[in-house]
Amino acid sequence: MFRLLRLAFLGLLALVLIALALANREIVTLRVLPPEAGDFLGFSWAVQLPLFLVIFAGILIGLLIGFVWEWMREHRIRS
Repeated sequence: MFRLLRLAFLGLLALVLIALALANREIVTLRVLPPEAGDFLGFSWAVQLPLFLVIFAGILIGLLIGFVWEWMREHRIRS
């Protein structure tokens, strides 16, 4: 019963993520600095990516930061 519920949840999650990716296929430009500051400093690194990759990367980076934060916070308890 729980296995079926888990598979249904994962299937629904997959459909939502696919729909999100298909709805956000526009190309966006990510810059390290604003254009004026980049021109002033002579450093204007930029990359163009589809928006859904930016969204998914933000989610993954946030999860990784949270996992590492909790692991470091609970180090005293595990010791």
